[in-house]
Order: sequence, then structure tokens, then C-alpha cells
Amino acid sequence: MLLKRLDDGTYKNMLVSEFPEMTLFLTSIKFPSSEIARDGEITVTFSPPQGEKKTVVVPLTPNTADLERFDVNMHNSPTKARDMGQKYNGWFSSCFGFPVVFAYVGDGLRPVLFAKSPSTQLAKPSSWLSSITSSVLGSNKESADDGKREIAFQDCAHFLVVTEESLKGVSAKLPEGEEMDVTKFRPNIVLSGADQAWDEDFWGEVTFGNGDGGPKIELQHNCIRCKSINVDYQTGKSGTGKAGEVLKLMQSDRRVDKLKKYSPVFGRYGFLTAGNGEEITLGIDVKVTKKNEERSGFDWPL
Repeated sequence: MLLKRLDDGTYKNMLVSEFPEMTLFLTSIKFPSSEIARDGEITVTFSPPQGEKKTVVVPLTPNTADLERFDVNMHNSPTKARDMGQKYNGWFSSCFGFPVVFAYVGDGLRPVLFAKSPSTQLAKPSSWLSSITSSVLGSNKESADDGKREIAFQDCAHFLVVTEESLKGVSAKLPEGEEMDVTKFRPNIVLSGADQAWDEDFWGEVTFGNGDGGPKIELQHNCIRCKSINVDYQTGKSGTGKAGEVLKLMQSDRRVDKLKKYSPVFGRYGFLTAGNGEEITLGIDVKVTKKNEERSGFDWPL
């Protein structure tokens, strides 16, 4: 996570809606060479519209022994994070042109603030993947003890699920020949084969794989949208023409959340609630195993 260091020594969370130039950064991952190796890494590339590209390589599991801890509060959900130090802070600061702190969540997980938390029955992961999975999905032990969920630096949930059919529904609002870029909606999982656009508004659970014991994601809440979907990823600025007005275009018929009536909805936030260790892969079969009678309401206290 990136934070802007303010003149008074405090920090401001950096979000695309307020810092659109964040879209000029791309990442790629190299997984560890073995179950016990610590050679996994993430390469971050900064590609400004004018100027040279530059990259920095970040360890996938950094050594935190000498990293300073500090408070981060994201969407009213606080945690302790690690300051990755001057090497990375300086690199990001040079890209943005102002002081930036690069934070690593480590074991500092954030509480989920939705009113309802899903039950969890997960197979325990092993090897190097376990530490990454725990950072993303939270601790299963705490969930079993008190029913609470934890997340890392995701907005509000483990996963964000969208459909290609709904993406086409947004593209239909743009001039002929223009298509909406799905990455602007930042989904983890893109499904196809829905009967029509916006079917997922009523989905309560999806199950992956051919059997009933495959991974299950409980879809509890809508994802309400902000002006980040208006950003042009090539320039790092607000888009021009209708592409820069997508949020406004969606307000005509996508303000469907029961509680956030002024924000358009695209996609469903979900939590992994069961799994037998089966991997979710490209092209895997998916079934809608629960449907809701009415649309849900986004009750996270923002």
C-alpha cells in the first residue's frame, strides 16, 4: 500500500480516485522456486506517458525484523503495517514527485466491518503459499473462535467478482466502437455465462469445480463505485469524452444498493467460506449455488 507523507508527519492513504497517476504502475510476480525458498518477488514498473520507464523489485516476503511499524487506517478499519524503508520509499517518491511511504501489511490484518460475517471452513494451506494466503484471507483460527473476518489491504473483502455480461452492459453506454476496460473495476475473478447483465446482483454464493466440495465464495455485498473508473490508464488522468464519464453514465440505472442509494454498483464482494484445496483456474466451471430474493445493502461504515 502507498501513503503520502504530509507536512505535519501524518499519512494520507493513496487511492486511484484521488491519485489517478497510480494507474501508471504495473506489477508482475515471480513465485518462489520451491516450497521453502524465499526468492519470490514482485516487479513494479512505472510507465509515464512522457519519460523513461523504470522498475523496482520487491521481495514477495520481505524480512520485517528491521522494518518500523506504524498505524494505517483504511476505510475505518485500522491495522499496524511495516514501513518498507528508504530504498522503496525513495523510488516511489521520485515517481510521484512528493514523499511517499510504501507499506507492507505483514501480519497486521484489518477487521472486516460488514454487519454480517460469513462462516469459514477452509482446508489449511501448506508451504510458502500459506503465508501469502493468510495475509490475503486472514486467520482461520480467529474466524472459528469468534466469527470475525480479517483482510489485508483489500478494500472490504477477500475477492471482487464481476461478469462479462455486466461489463458489456457498461460498454453499451459508450460510443460505438468503445469498450469498457474491465481492469478499471479491479476484479479478482471475471465470470462469463450469466443469463443477462446484472444477474450477479442477486447471487449469494458461487462454487467452483465440478463437485460440491470445491471452493465456495459467499457474495454478501455490492461493490459501490467511485470516480476511479473514469481514469485513463495511459495518461494517469481523467479520461476524455464518454470514457471519462462512466461513473455518471452508470448512475442512470445502476444505483441499486439498498443502503448506498447514490452510488452505482458493479460487481459483488465475496469471502472464501469453504474449500477442499482445489485450485481456481482459468476456464473452471462455476455454479451459482445460492441466490438472494432481493438486492443487498452495503453496510460497511465508511
